[in-house]
Amino acid sequence: MRIVIAGAHGKIARHLGRGLVERGDSVLGLVRNPEHAADLRADGVEPLVADLEAVDAVDLAGSLSGVDAAVFAAGAGPGSGAARKDTVDRAASALLADACQEAGVQRFLQVSAMGTTKPNPSDVDPVFGAYLDAKRAAEADLRARPLDWTILRPGVLTDDPPTGRVTLAAEVDRAEVTRADVAAVLVALLDEPASIRRELALVNGPTPIADALRQALR
Repeated sequence: MRIVIAGAHGKIARHLGRGLVERGDSVLGLVRNPEHAADLRADGVEPLVADLEAVDAVDLAGSLSGVDAAVFAAGAGPGSGAARKDTVDRAASALLADACQEAGVQRFLQVSAMGTTKPNPSDVDPVFGAYLDAKRAAEADLRARPLDWTILRPGVLTDDPPTGRVTLAAEVDRAEVTRADVAAVLVALLDEPASIRRELALVNGPTPIADALRQALR
């Protein structure tokens, strides 16, 4: 497969890119900062400098020739304000989806967040609330599209070594999950047609990833 990853220099995305390359896939990594291109090349990922807060969807579509699937793993990140939560976590996801539709890329995986299936708590931090609002809106936008989408909502992300074991279901209690395990689940989802138009939550747990995926999609 040829797969495009938005936010390709992010921590989950780096694990994902390397995992896809290791199994023989071709990976196109979208990054805003040209200084990140060398890191992607070292991973075996082909970098494409494209600012998803500025690029035109039709122009981006022109770079997606031959792409089989897209993964939106971009985010405004810690330290960004409410405005950038909207322009990255929501609008950039919609822009990539627009480009995919224009280019005929049907498969689309979105890395979202837990907390989007219910209203924000009344005491939520305003910036975190804006982040959840942006993720919630990005999910709604994707559901309305004729794409083969899957939404994945990881729990509290850690940089611990991968365990290869998870709990994966429509709803799970909030808990930690390693970024490496999130990436491994994304790889597995790309190969699983039964995950199309499914929304799944993910934390570390007792079940090997392949078994957890089969159980979640039964």
